[in-house]
Amino acid sequence: MRGVEKLAAYSLTFDILIFARHLPAAIEFVGAFPNHKFVVDHIAKPFIKDGILEPWKQHMIKLASFPNVMCKLSGMVTEADWKNWCVKDFEPYLDTVFTAFGPDRVMFGSDWPVCTVAATYRQVMELVGKWLEKKNATPRVKENFWGGNAAKFYRLKV
Repeated sequence: MRGVEKLAAYSLTFDILIFARHLPAAIEFVGAFPNHKFVVDHIAKPFIKDGILEPWKQHMIKLASFPNVMCKLSGMVTEADWKNWCVKDFEPYLDTVFTAFGPDRVMFGSDWPVCTVAATYRQVMELVGKWLEKKNATPRVKENFWGGNAAKFYRLKV
């Protein structure tokens, strides 16, 4: 906690890399730092292979209630059935994240090269791209998702 406190002096963000079971602790953690910028990596690694949404979904909704928290859509294919996943397997998780965080607080992350145990880099990009098309995402939402939100969050010059 003291280390995270010191990050603010340098305007540094904090990536939260956790499994779904750690979400209650993450909620408490971000609550202690209301002015610090956080991003949840890998959508907190839900049980996609087994299709289990709860309690992950409710915890993600609670975490999204903190306006200083974003979510990185990455690492999903490694939580699915590596050999037999399809886009439909991810839809409830993508729906949850986009609804809870909104389009301005989600960003893409490939999880390359780790993702290659279950998918190519291209397949990971296409997975989310197909979902965005299905949801009729606007060009602005797509642009922000694919890089704009990350650039703003990490204060990158593009």
